[in-house]
Amino acid sequence: MRKNSVDEKLAAERKLAEQVEADFMARRAARKMLERTWQLNAEFIAGRQYCGINAAGEIEEEEKSYGWQPRRVFNRIAPTVELRCAKLSRMRPALSVRSPSEDECGKAAAALSAAILATAAQTGGLDEALTRAINWSETCGTAFYKVVWDNGGGAVVGESDGGPVFEGGVKVIAVPPGEIYPYSPDEESVQAQPSIIQARALPVQDIYSAYGVKLAGGGDRLGVKLAEGYELLIERYERPGAARSDGRFTVVAGGRLLYDGALPYKNGVNGIRGYPFVKQTCMPLAGSFFGTSVVERMIPVQRAYNAVRNRKHEFLNRISMGTIAVEEGSVDADDLAEDGLRPGKVIIYRQGSKPPEMLTMGSLPEAFEREEETLRDEFAAISGTGDITQNGDAFSSVTSATGLQLLVEQDEARLNVCYESIKQALKEVGRHILRLYRQFATETRLVREGDGMRCFKGCEITADDVVLESDGDVNLTPAERRNVIYELIDRGLLSDEDGKLGRAARNRALEYIGYGSFAEDDLAQLHARRAEEENAAFASGEVPVKDYDDHAVHIERHTAYLLSGRCPAGEEEQVEAHIALHKDKSKEEK
Repeated sequence: MRKNSVDEKLAAERKLAEQVEADFMARRAARKMLERTWQLNAEFIAGRQYCGINAAGEIEEEEKSYGWQPRRVFNRIAPTVELRCAKLSRMRPALSVRSPSEDECGKAAAALSAAILATAAQTGGLDEALTRAINWSETCGTAFYKVVWDNGGGAVVGESDGGPVFEGGVKVIAVPPGEIYPYSPDEESVQAQPSIIQARALPVQDIYSAYGVKLAGGGDRLGVKLAEGYELLIERYERPGAARSDGRFTVVAGGRLLYDGALPYKNGVNGIRGYPFVKQTCMPLAGSFFGTSVVERMIPVQRAYNAVRNRKHEFLNRISMGTIAVEEGSVDADDLAEDGLRPGKVIIYRQGSKPPEMLTMGSLPEAFEREEETLRDEFAAISGTGDITQNGDAFSSVTSATGLQLLVEQDEARLNVCYESIKQALKEVGRHILRLYRQFATETRLVREGDGMRCFKGCEITADDVVLESDGDVNLTPAERRNVIYELIDRGLLSDEDGKLGRAARNRALEYIGYGSFAEDDLAQLHARRAEEENAAFASGEVPVKDYDDHAVHIERHTAYLLSGRCPAGEEEQVEAHIALHKDKSKEEK
């Protein structure tokens, strides 16, 4: 009886694995032409521009019309994509969190969430993922971020079996669009997809480490050629529904079922499990899951540009090297074809015949120059990189600062769609990060907040409304940022009630313009931080008043602690007595 149940379980696993593989094959076949478009984009960026997609949907090299024709590549797509990536990668906005309420408790929760985001951005690979995602979105039109929990991340908390044990942390991975297979290619939103498949080749040792299953690897698997030691890993994510309230996560590799269970992450609103993916597009397409790339629009222009430049060089070669006309049988044609009319060459021709002569080709037609200039303008118009960034002479006649700024804003306007997509993706990634910490950070952890450290647990993360800090100037260069700060200082907007630039404001300004190492310790902030530590210590017993305390700051922070509602009812008298001691000390010092 037990054997029959085991056999039935194995048969069910094989059937599920076959269903997932069949689902993957169907989705792969449905978007074959889209994948070929991505491959063609990559070929043109790499400089292999004499290829196209044939009637069978495969990429093949185009044949020459004549064997003697040159097919040089004058690649203008690659530098244009590099320029766009440089402009987009310049945007490194800091993620912040909006307070859920105006009381001290809400502000403290927002400050904790912001500190976690700042740490996760540095240790979770967000910066690297952003750079790679921009490169993929510019090449293929779409890129994805995968936000997961890495048990091998974070600080070391102990040892087990001779190896270190880590506290775990969030990891952000840039995923190329070729790995993502949506249920419906016509549904724009990630969360609206009934299911999403991620398929990629992984080393068999990595699969064994994650799932404990040994696979052979290599060969041809489901139409995908695999290198030795690699296997195709298929992960299918199904969103929560009436049948499965926690969704479904199925993993298949090598024809075997490796895992089948609920979605792993509670990264949706109100703790609902969802997909770990966040989408970013170069240019969105209405009614399409995948976006489009400017490379697709530049390919026809690049073909025409290569043709014009090659025909232009052919014409110049004809003028410089010449075209020889000879009477039939008058000379040794093979010798003349091999050596041409080199200087000092002695040409022997038949007596009574016409000697060889050079045909006059005239000068280079102006149509070549006009067409070449027109195509260059089309590159700039299509790509959104105007004359200001490509040619400094285009605005030499503009002398006023306001006029220059208007030209720069107009030059950047075409990239605003891409900027907006990146900003929305980063905010969603930030929400995923906070929700994963809320789910997995069950033990007390440390996070850097300002100049100090703060203890927290995942249950304390109640604010996840992520916004972009300084959202209005995320596209500014470092020089422009400094000018903004200088103007704020000149106008007195950072000064205190006495008209002076306080130490806190000065430190903040130095950090903003990239010179945070010159900031000085702010005693008021240090005293405020110590007061907050005392607020947390009231639960463990009496907290002494130190002679070096700034009593005014301590009274303010302890009073805010009482009014915010964070103070338990049993501690109120203790806090009030502590405030009274501060007031007495303050009177004695006066």
